[in-house]
Amino acid sequence: MERQLSISQHLLELRKRILISGAAVLIGTIAALVFYEDIIELLLRPADQLSSDEGPARLIYTELTEMIGVTVRVSILGGLVLAFPVVLYQAIMFVAPGLTKRERRFLLAFMPGVVLSFIGGVAFGYFVLIPPAVNFLLSWGSDLATPMIRIGNYVSIMVTLLFWLGLVFETPVVMFLLAKLGVVSWRTYAKWRRYWVLVAFILGALITPTFDPVNQALVAAPLIVLYELGIWLSRFAARSRKQSVAEAS
Repeated sequence: MERQLSISQHLLELRKRILISGAAVLIGTIAALVFYEDIIELLLRPADQLSSDEGPARLIYTELTEMIGVTVRVSILGGLVLAFPVVLYQAIMFVAPGLTKRERRFLLAFMPGVVLSFIGGVAFGYFVLIPPAVNFLLSWGSDLATPMIRIGNYVSIMVTLLFWLGLVFETPVVMFLLAKLGVVSWRTYAKWRRYWVLVAFILGALITPTFDPVNQALVAAPLIVLYELGIWLSRFAARSRKQSVAEAS
């Protein structure tokens, strides 16, 4: 009976966290919908910076409902981004009862690093990767055909790139967390270094929409650097963990 009550409370807590997260996403989506034109213009800026003899590159739409679909997609994406800290906090608070007080404090302190890493990945994609990638795609075969890029296709590529880059930039933060919790040691990360180089180039090929090795290397190089940063942070985490264990004993 006690076990059933515990499970019931657990499910009620899960529902509460999901409702709060859903409300945050909904509010964020509404806020993004209000400013959807500014968000779309921001996403289009790398393409607008490209120019030709006939003037700036322009994007088009070929379906009657395409712009509505783009607006909805951008608004939902903006809502998810705005609600990300709230969703992350709710996830931490859901698992918090099963953690020690020290682990709860550590996870809460871990939140800013997750958010900043994601923002860093998005900024890298927007300012460093996307402009040369768009330039490559528009210039390829442009002497044979005039590029007329659909806005739906462009926004979809932008959203996919920015999302995955934001995600993979979480690598050192996740490595630090696992080392801090004692799940993986920094020596294990060091042994996996050679395999990560291969993984980084595979991810570079999957994330970038182009086939040229230059843009793939633009993704792979920072991933390798981030992994090395993760190893360094893991060593620091291992030392602090040993000190905490020694003080506790």
